[in-house]
Amino acid sequence: MHQRDEHEAPTAHAAHANHGTSSVDTVGETPRHTLSTEDRKTRAVGAVARAKVRRGLSDTVATLRLRDAIWRRALMMANRFRVIRTIDVAAGCFPERPYKAALTAAQRAVRGMVKAKLLRRYRTDRFQSVCGLTAPGAASLQEAGIDASSSVRRVSDMRNPEHRLWLQFLVIACEARGLRAQTESEVLRSLNKGTTAGQPMVQGLVSVTWTRGGKTVRQSLRPDAISYEADGVTFFEADISKRGANREAALSALAVSIGRTLPGGEVLRRVVVFCKTDRIRLRALAVLRRIGAEQNGKVLVGDRVHVRESEEGVFEVWRGVEEKLADGRSHAVDRRMGHVIVQALPTWLPKLRVEAAGEPIVGWFSDGLLPYRRPTTMAPWPACTSPLLRPARAPGNTGG
Repeated sequence: MHQRDEHEAPTAHAAHANHGTSSVDTVGETPRHTLSTEDRKTRAVGAVARAKVRRGLSDTVATLRLRDAIWRRALMMANRFRVIRTIDVAAGCFPERPYKAALTAAQRAVRGMVKAKLLRRYRTDRFQSVCGLTAPGAASLQEAGIDASSSVRRVSDMRNPEHRLWLQFLVIACEARGLRAQTESEVLRSLNKGTTAGQPMVQGLVSVTWTRGGKTVRQSLRPDAISYEADGVTFFEADISKRGANREAALSALAVSIGRTLPGGEVLRRVVVFCKTDRIRLRALAVLRRIGAEQNGKVLVGDRVHVRESEEGVFEVWRGVEEKLADGRSHAVDRRMGHVIVQALPTWLPKLRVEAAGEPIVGWFSDGLLPYRRPTTMAPWPACTSPLLRPARAPGNTGG
């Protein structure tokens, strides 16, 4: 009888018999289990099912309802401001997203509304792409109970609405943080609400005076935009061009007016100056630093103020105020009344290509720079939440 050595290789018959079962290469090794192709596919499908893919808002809101909410919000902005850009839709509908994701979603939404003939695109003399509300777009808002009218005729006549576009962007940025905000024209309408024929119209929010050439100049200043916060009012200025002598004097007078009570009863707490170019920004900083050089060495009595630069581009305005003591006497204390903030207007954001890679994007909500950079003495901005999950408010038709 043939005897096989214990180290002899197994026959082909034995190998075939062991196919699909545990195989042992050598005596004493741990068995290795060989999975079939079907088993591997089953395990892969199970792993994908366990790792659920998050789809953002569409996890909680149906996609068609989400699209309708985005379109309605964008059309309401177009009705309110009469002209909008894609970046307005990004800030108004997607402030909680990183900028590239917000811009991509806004571009998709604008393309859809243009294709549906709810918006119409135009190109300004400065090669800015803007959109106006069409008659079908206004009709869709009216069906939702919102008073609306077409703006394409007005938008087609616009040549260089750059200043208008930026001030409304600041308003949208404020509202993305949950603040109530108004443009210059909306502020004037609020101030003159209820004015009857023959009564003088209110022309500004803050009345200031300054001396120039031996003469006293009185002026009523209007903000480019304004927001209402818990501690008072924030006054926005968008400097697209260099300030002349009168406008520099007006900025100085506005800075020392921080802490004053406004016609509506609110207190002016902040002045934020957005500058288009670095030259404009440096000039605004020089104006404020000159006030500090002239005033900070004097005692805070009467109407004197100190303007102290606490960090780059951030100035604290201090004033001496009287405080009552428990025994009925009073004494003067120095108190910080508010801030003047100078920062760059984020003109690079609309020009940014979504597919561009490289340096991180600055100037968006995630950086804490919108609607303005908070001083270190104030609490940082809370994280933005999606406005699409909040009920839409229908502002009145503010267009003309």
